[in-house]
Amino acid sequence: MVAHNFRHAWGELFNPAACVRSAVPAPRLNRRCTTRTANLPPNHDFRYHSHPMPVTTEQVYGQLRKVNDPELHRDLVTLNMIKDVRVDGGTVHVHVELTTPACPLKDQIQNDVSTAVRELGDEVTDVEVEFSAQVRPSPQQQASENNPLPNVKQIVAVGAGKGGVGKSTIAVNLAVGLARSGAAVGLLDGDIYGPSLPTMLGLDQPPMATQDNLFVPFEAHGIKSITIGQLVEREKALIWRGPMAHGAFKQLAVQTDWGALDYLIIDLPPGTGDVPLTMSQLLPLTGAVVVCTPQRVAQDDARRAVRMFEQLNIPVLGVIENMSYFIGDDGKEYDIFGRGGAKVMANDMSLPLLGTIPINIAIRVNSDAGKPSANFDDPALADELNQMVKSVAGQISVRAMSGQTMQPTISIT
Repeated sequence: MVAHNFRHAWGELFNPAACVRSAVPAPRLNRRCTTRTANLPPNHDFRYHSHPMPVTTEQVYGQLRKVNDPELHRDLVTLNMIKDVRVDGGTVHVHVELTTPACPLKDQIQNDVSTAVRELGDEVTDVEVEFSAQVRPSPQQQASENNPLPNVKQIVAVGAGKGGVGKSTIAVNLAVGLARSGAAVGLLDGDIYGPSLPTMLGLDQPPMATQDNLFVPFEAHGIKSITIGQLVEREKALIWRGPMAHGAFKQLAVQTDWGALDYLIIDLPPGTGDVPLTMSQLLPLTGAVVVCTPQRVAQDDARRAVRMFEQLNIPVLGVIENMSYFIGDDGKEYDIFGRGGAKVMANDMSLPLLGTIPINIAIRVNSDAGKPSANFDDPALADELNQMVKSVAGQISVRAMSGQTMQPTISIT
């Protein structure tokens, strides 16, 4: 009863109105609070009143340790992707460094970061997420003792089991798409017997120049490129035995002044011949992308290409289905070659499907005109191409961050 009466008296004394109207002076303990309670309800319990503590950077880092990269499945702090955290009043600034400018899950990372930081409470009034990107070298590049291209972070081959599936088209649009995302990109025309880059990139300049015994690559559509098609007459047939093709590829690859590149895309000749063998011995590849059309005949050859890369101990990043479908003038989609065949093959071989590119008149027109950048002006086509670019970039990042090193080997049985 005594305690109850004391609490009742305490509440009356702390009533702001009572402090103003009453002739009884407020207790000494309460004088500090009388000027700060004008907006509080009359029955406010001061025993539990406290001012909110500001959020600290340590608390923010603690929350960010709960945010995993959706593809790498490790938290952003451990992956060293958090480059800065600043708290300015109720606003929290977080700087995230992505592993590729073509990150396919940027929006999800932003939402996850914002949600995690806001869990700190009402003291956080705003979360500002800033992004930058830094492509990291592949484990193969870092482990290579005699790397002929030490300034190239990621080397990716684009191959196919047979010709006519649009492999060069995919290689060109992949390179241009990566460059449009902000990466430094090179494209090597490794199709020694049938170079396509002069036409597809519109390389009508004079033949390749040299400087300090190095080829100077062409620069067009935001990428650096090199092709033997600019060293020989346009209609000249290259009737070469294996050693000649080996030497030509090696010269183009390592005697070109590529400078610093995030990605070097290599357009391989179709099949499983000399050039892929030379490439596997010469360069520290991150992995390979296999191009396939939907029909069964193309799948059979694409499977052989996958097995070739596996036998050379080159990781296969995934499969791209080219000529997947056709959209007519009436807007109807036609599955001319049996849409989805590459997906079935990819599932059977436990590989990611990296994209489905339709038969599109714009691709043919722009390829013939040497204007691949124009493919990204068509909204529907650009969506498919950008999805392919992001998927490939994502798989490259997974390989780069996994730390797994696979050295190419050759096994002859």
